[in-house]
Amino acid sequence: MTISHASADDSASATLDRLAELSALAVAEARRLGASQAEASANDERGLSVNVRMGEVESVERTRDRGLAVTVYFGQRKANASTADLKSESLKRTVEMACAIAKHTEPDAANGLADEARMARQSRDFDQWHPWAIEADAAVALALEAEAAGRGFDPRISNSEGASVSTNEGLSVYANSHGFVGREKSTSHSISASLIAGAGEAMQGQYWYTAALRAEGLESAADVGRKAAERTLARLDPRSAPTGEFPVLFVPEAARSLIAHLVGAVSGGALYRKASFLVGAQGQRLFPDWFRIVERPHLTGGWRSGDFDADGVATRESALVDGGVLQRYVLGTYSARRLGLESTGNAGGVHNLEVAANAEGFDSMLKGMRRGLVVTELMGQGVNTVTGDYSRGAAGFWVEDGAIAYPVDELTIASNLREMFAAIEAVGADVDRRSATAIGSLMVGRMTVAGGAADVG
Repeated sequence: MTISHASADDSASATLDRLAELSALAVAEARRLGASQAEASANDERGLSVNVRMGEVESVERTRDRGLAVTVYFGQRKANASTADLKSESLKRTVEMACAIAKHTEPDAANGLADEARMARQSRDFDQWHPWAIEADAAVALALEAEAAGRGFDPRISNSEGASVSTNEGLSVYANSHGFVGREKSTSHSISASLIAGAGEAMQGQYWYTAALRAEGLESAADVGRKAAERTLARLDPRSAPTGEFPVLFVPEAARSLIAHLVGAVSGGALYRKASFLVGAQGQRLFPDWFRIVERPHLTGGWRSGDFDADGVATRESALVDGGVLQRYVLGTYSARRLGLESTGNAGGVHNLEVAANAEGFDSMLKGMRRGLVVTELMGQGVNTVTGDYSRGAAGFWVEDGAIAYPVDELTIASNLREMFAAIEAVGADVDRRSATAIGSLMVGRMTVAGGAADVG
């Protein structure tokens, strides 16, 4: 069955109308029961996911998740409750439950809705809604094509961890007793393949994936399989890396994690709990003077574009880092009040971060580093957000004379995030746009590499 874009749009609009109606009902019921303020969020998500392995179908899963969560405030007392049953009677019972709980909670001066004046006044279309009218059989065929292209790429590809195709549609509404009602809709689609080369202890596995808001933006299934195969073959016969202090070049997929550590450290919850190494860092130079990160919540076709945050507060484009200086924290309403600051429109997280480049792509950065490590994979959770100490397992490639010499694995890279941020020498223009953090390859001038091999360089 093929569903037209027009009918999919009509269905989405009708669902959003219903979610808005239910959210408004929950808020009104909370106020009727004596709540001084109330807010509700409702969602309707559906998806299709298929997985194949070695030419056989492993799973076909259709999902449909719906629910509503309500938060009530009795002065500075707060409570919430949620339900997956969207019938009116169930909603009323859920609201009653939240109101009953609130009477037993401790007051908190930071509780309450965001100021009414901060509510978003615009409702724009950011071109994020592109349903993929694909049936399960066609999705299976694409997954099989991706795997077959990878397995047939080279006889050294000995096995497969499988290939998958997924599509998701998400509709959501946020409403509160200020009279604010915000609606959002988005889609996401992906194709991935994971392959194995070699045998026994010499086996190496790698993957590739493509992701986009619209199916037309995906790489072909065959290309996904071939790239997975190329990446897998490149990992054969790894060696130990030298141990010592070396420059480290993170490919974009790995570089994103460094930005995630920054965002986590400057987010309100970590700051007011004093569980961050960047407490009090606003206004400090943390990066080189050319380094810049901009949040762009109104980007057309952005992964996380939106006019409002999870509190209904209007979003705005602004620099997180400019001139190497941390310009602001990442705050929702509650955390801002705890810190005596203003919300930055980031309840629920950041929207579309773009890290400015100061270099060409990966190849030119590779030549510039001469000798060091390229990191393609990171393992483990060895990051202490309180101290900033950083130690993670890694794999990638050793570089000699500005060129990849051989693959390496079973190594550790270590430093401190403050030192790493200050030691960033370059960000490439080879931007990976498969997520809400757009960044190219990133060079850290010096880190401790523990690879186990004697350094004869």
